[in-house]
Amino acid sequence: MAAEDEEAAKQRLWDGVLELTKSAQERATDPLMWAMQLSASLTTAGVSMPSVELAELLVSHICWSNNHPIAWKFLEKALTIRIVPPMLVLALLSTSFILGHLSVVVLLFEPEWVIPSRRRYPVAYRLYMELLKRYAFSLLSLINGPNYQKIMESINDVLQFYQIFRVQSSEPGILIVIFVFSIVWELLDASLDDEGLLEFTAEKKSRWPVRSQDMDIDHLDNFDGKRMERQEALSKINTIMAVEMLGEFFRDKTTSRILYLARRNMPAHWECFIDHLRLLAAKSGSLRNSKNISPEALLQLTSAARQVLSRECKTNSQKQLHAVTAISPMSSASQCHASVRSALWLPIDLYLEDTMDGLQVRATSAVETLAGLVKGLQALNETTWQEAFLGLWTAALRLVQRERNSSEGPVPRLDTCLCMLLSIAILSVVNIIEEDGNELNSEAEQCSVSQRKNMEQVGKRRQDLISSLQRLDDFEGLLTAPPPVTSLANQAAAKAMLFLSGMSVGSGHLSGMSLNDVPLNFYAYIGLYFSVYLLVRKLSLSSWIDISLAELERLYEIAVSGTDDEKISAATIFCGASLTRGWSIQEHTGLLITRLLSPALPTDFSGSESHLIGYAPFVNVILVGVSSVDCIQIFSSHGLVPQLAAALMPICEFFGSYAPTMSWSLSTGEEISSHVVFSNAFTLLLKLWRFDQPPLEHVMGDVTPVGSHLTPEYLLLVHNSQLASYENSPKNQNKTNRPSRFSPKGPVFIDSFPKLKRWYRKHQECIVSILSGLVPGNPVHEIVEALLNMMFRKINRGQPLASTTSGSSASSASGSDDHSLRLKLPAWDILEAVPFALDAALTACAHGRLSPRELTTGFKDLADFLPASLATIVSYLSAEVTRGLWKPAFMNGTDWPSPAANLAMVEQQIHKILAATGVNVPDLSDGGSSMLTLPLPLAALVSLTITYKLDRGSERLLNMVGPALSSLGISCPWPCMPIISSLWAQKVKRWSDFLVFSASQTVFHHNRDAIVQLLRVCFAAALGSNSSSVASKGGVGALLGHGFGSNFSGGLSAVAPGILYLRVHRAVRNIMLMIEEIVSLLMHTVKDIVNSGLPLEKTEKLKKTKFNTKYGQVSLSAAMSQVKLAASLGASLVWLTGGLSSVQALFKEILPSWFISLHGSDPNGQDSGGGMGAMLAGYALAYFTVYSGIFAWGADSVSVASKRRPKVLQKHLEFVASALDGKISLGCNKATWRAYVTGYLSLMVSCTPAWMLEVDVEVLKRVSKGLKQWNEEELALALLGISGFGTMGAAAEMIVETGI
Repeated sequence: MAAEDEEAAKQRLWDGVLELTKSAQERATDPLMWAMQLSASLTTAGVSMPSVELAELLVSHICWSNNHPIAWKFLEKALTIRIVPPMLVLALLSTSFILGHLSVVVLLFEPEWVIPSRRRYPVAYRLYMELLKRYAFSLLSLINGPNYQKIMESINDVLQFYQIFRVQSSEPGILIVIFVFSIVWELLDASLDDEGLLEFTAEKKSRWPVRSQDMDIDHLDNFDGKRMERQEALSKINTIMAVEMLGEFFRDKTTSRILYLARRNMPAHWECFIDHLRLLAAKSGSLRNSKNISPEALLQLTSAARQVLSRECKTNSQKQLHAVTAISPMSSASQCHASVRSALWLPIDLYLEDTMDGLQVRATSAVETLAGLVKGLQALNETTWQEAFLGLWTAALRLVQRERNSSEGPVPRLDTCLCMLLSIAILSVVNIIEEDGNELNSEAEQCSVSQRKNMEQVGKRRQDLISSLQRLDDFEGLLTAPPPVTSLANQAAAKAMLFLSGMSVGSGHLSGMSLNDVPLNFYAYIGLYFSVYLLVRKLSLSSWIDISLAELERLYEIAVSGTDDEKISAATIFCGASLTRGWSIQEHTGLLITRLLSPALPTDFSGSESHLIGYAPFVNVILVGVSSVDCIQIFSSHGLVPQLAAALMPICEFFGSYAPTMSWSLSTGEEISSHVVFSNAFTLLLKLWRFDQPPLEHVMGDVTPVGSHLTPEYLLLVHNSQLASYENSPKNQNKTNRPSRFSPKGPVFIDSFPKLKRWYRKHQECIVSILSGLVPGNPVHEIVEALLNMMFRKINRGQPLASTTSGSSASSASGSDDHSLRLKLPAWDILEAVPFALDAALTACAHGRLSPRELTTGFKDLADFLPASLATIVSYLSAEVTRGLWKPAFMNGTDWPSPAANLAMVEQQIHKILAATGVNVPDLSDGGSSMLTLPLPLAALVSLTITYKLDRGSERLLNMVGPALSSLGISCPWPCMPIISSLWAQKVKRWSDFLVFSASQTVFHHNRDAIVQLLRVCFAAALGSNSSSVASKGGVGALLGHGFGSNFSGGLSAVAPGILYLRVHRAVRNIMLMIEEIVSLLMHTVKDIVNSGLPLEKTEKLKKTKFNTKYGQVSLSAAMSQVKLAASLGASLVWLTGGLSSVQALFKEILPSWFISLHGSDPNGQDSGGGMGAMLAGYALAYFTVYSGIFAWGADSVSVASKRRPKVLQKHLEFVASALDGKISLGCNKATWRAYVTGYLSLMVSCTPAWMLEVDVEVLKRVSKGLKQWNEEELALALLGISGFGTMGAAAEMIVETGI
């Protein structure tokens, strides 16, 4: 009842208002008097002003039954004294609306408002535009006035934003943007309709009710000819005025920025709007007749190149950052030197060199990582794509050049090196160009009329690519192939020339061509140049690649459906040059090999066993062919390790479950059994992850070493994730280098392989705990006895081999001779018993019942019997070393092999390497060789390895053992690793340099100061800090040198510090410590930069100027260039050292802790370099942080790693917001903090805008609020402006409130 009474009261109130207005209109009351009387009446009634209901009533009163001048005057006075909201009135006048608040007005006909009725009522349309000119730009009073939220909600209801834009938001700031955009778009479409141009739009109509709905004037008696002429003339003038109003909206600082927000956050709508506007500019006579704006000027005002929200950097700190970053990297003469240019791309050089560590296997593609790295550096360096591509080519060519004097070792590098240059680098560029094309196509689908614009842009990156290749002739020194590559370069050159001449590459002319008449350097140059040029142009010149693919597919068909001999021949070719040297088809080859390892079930197969039994010889050929280190590295570089692992697991599961009751004869005469096939598959599988990883390898803190997370489950997780991502991606976005027919058939899970899963669980138990649970009489115990009898069958002792640790029962060494028959068992059963046999044997040796030589021989016999058992030998002995329960073995040459012959030389060379690099550590030796010992399990392992001959079969096994042996030696006390290196150097003298270099890692594992010194040397080398000038040389050449090799007889050459760090950093377990040291060294490096190149007195002078002195600009620019280089180096080292987890720790823990902690100051009571030094420190941290994020996650959201970014970025910005709010007390210099925040946010705004779309809106608003308190309104606005639709409202309100 009360509600009804209230509604009745409201009805009477608005009835009275309407009667008052009609009465005043009839009496011609002064509009001001009417407005004052009405205001008093409404105030008495408790109506809040300005009134939404009153606005609706007055507009409905005017349109059109009271379309008289005095009614418009009443409305104008109501607007003047603010009793109605101007913006709502403009909205009501512009289009039809449904009365939501009033029931007093009953319309007898469908309403026609100002814009649709502009031809019938041109004066009203003119009045509407006058009101628009007066009030549409006065948004501040709306935001600061009462009823702001209610007014904007009413505008939303009137203009029906959801139906037009599909935007459902009640946030008033967002509605302001849409309102301004709507008003402008209505004017535009009305103008197009006035000139008959609306039919030329793609939609053939407007989304607004702008079409004239005039009645046929021939039926109107009161229309005469002159009046009609006046109406037409006024309509034409109105059209010109409307067109000029468009220009005013884009000229006005506030509305132009609001329209920019619409352009950025409503791209599909904006594209259609711009298409309409281009049509107006091209065909409008009114626009050409305007005296205030021309078509060209209107297009310029609305151009995407017009940056209305650019960082103008009002504050001093931002001016300094802008002054030094606005200078192009190529602008000054001092920066034209190649070493300076290469410094921009230093992270690429470091990444490529790090991938050359043949002992590391990665689950993700180097193509995607490298593409993300190039894109991120291009954005952060603010260079052209031509410079970015050229930076990639030169970095890859430098990688090849560092192989010029490479020392020989057990891990080959040449094929991996060429793979990085001629396949990975090229495919990464292809990805970048394809991605650009996909983005443009996606935009074109949103608005088809914009395709002409996209067609103009689609070739830009490709053209820059061609330009970068054309500039390679400036780097002839890099294009001169090193000796190991010369023959391959000549072959590539010949293929390129044949292709260009129109001959078939496979026509036979290649073998008959004479290359002797052409200088070597010329062919080396041509070979590398055309290999890159033709391969990379596969998007537009793909015939050569297509030919190679066609040949590969024919070979694949033979491998699938040929005869048995043909299949084996085809498989041999696949695993040979097609994989290692077929760079243009390398990834295709790897994918096909994984398919060949999973042969389909034959249509005529009817056996009860797996069909794989019939493919044993064929599968074995592939397993042997791809098991070398360089082949595994090629699979790793292309991201094919998960696919390879998924293909190997079914083979391991079946052949490991199959007793060796039958054998197969190979063409070489070799007999293979199921044990052989299993061992080859199993050892290859184990090379794909750190199967030997002992507890000691786990690091302190939350960050784990790169690659240590590789497990069978993880590899399958990556495999299934890649498969799902491929299947869900749009067809036009599937990479051309990964056709769907080559993709896996379905997801793979570890539970599908119960035998493998059981072994893995037992394997982990063996690593982390002492063996137990062997019960006499059970099947495992019987196998243990058979194994021990086999291993020590030649030993005739009257005493048993008993284990004191495992509880295994005695096994007679002189037992029956039927052990070979008793071991005709599936490999999985034997592997389960191997740890117990090893434990019994090692225990017997420790107690003197077995000699070291007998132990080693027994281990070797076991490994020869079942090569897969070598993996268990490695993991068991590794675990026993870490437990530290065994007595030491004396390496005296009697019981165990002696390293004495060359141990002193090895130790001397280790210290020589470190000293030459700049690392000085105390002598770690104990002063003599009389106590040269190794832990017993380690002595057994190294003795076992040196019994192998270096043939191809043994190398496959030794490459599996090598990483574990190196890891153990490094982690054990000095001089364990030098002893291992000495023993192996005695065996293979040509590996001596490599072994000594590897042994140097142990110094960094045991001495924290050594790694700190090496990091310090890396920073000094990269920046050229040994010189007194900031502009001194440094860069890539000083950091990475010419690689690792012997340049003089009788000893090692000096190793560049960057090369040394990339080879030894994995020996340091405390990753968090290294990251903290890198941050600390970065800060010390900034102080060195300031002190060496920017004296204190010059710094103070610079602070007092506005950067208008030439000396000041050059000095600050040079210092900032060095700061950026130091930041990029530091970020690269953090990323390469600890991977994604280290960058996550940097953002979430290390940087916040650094800012909170107190830092010391110099004796003068201020940072070195005064305020400029503190400022540069903040900018260094800003670049360091953004570089780290770009390396780990990418600048965009393409990579899989980018999915981890939002939470980490959110956490860091929450810290920044809390510090700006004053909720967190900081211990760092205030100038450093301010420079960091402004620099970090400025870089994200300009270089990584995609990051901001992932951060919570409220956090961004808190950060922008803090920036406003620092008078950094421009940066605060830019931050909100690029952060997506959610912050658009806050950005709009800031634009209006600040007037910037």
